Amino acid sequence: MTAVRRAHILLPQELVGEIDAIVGARKRSAFLVETARAEIRRRKLLQFLESEEPAWKDQDHPELARGSAAWVRGLRQEGRTRSAKVERRAGQRKARTGKQK
Repeated sequence: MTAVRRAHILLPQELVGEIDAIVGARKRSAFLVETARAEIRRRKLLQFLESEEPAWKDQDHPELARGSAAWVRGLRQEGRTRSAKVERRAGQRKARTGKQK
């Protein structure tokens, strides 16, 4: 279980009423935790999006050193090679099965 710490906070009475109307008085803390986490996540994302730090770093993606088109061609070739291999195996099995009859 995550460690918890009691925090004394002041909320406007009408806000507490709205929260209670949505989740009930017994689930108020859980609601506030969930809401705070969502807001922290949103603000961190906004902070990242507004920063000058690039999201994509070339050193993290060496497979794209020759360009994305070359990478995609390689993936497609791998797929064709794999499919041909599967088809060959299926043909060999079919040929063996046919000979055994």
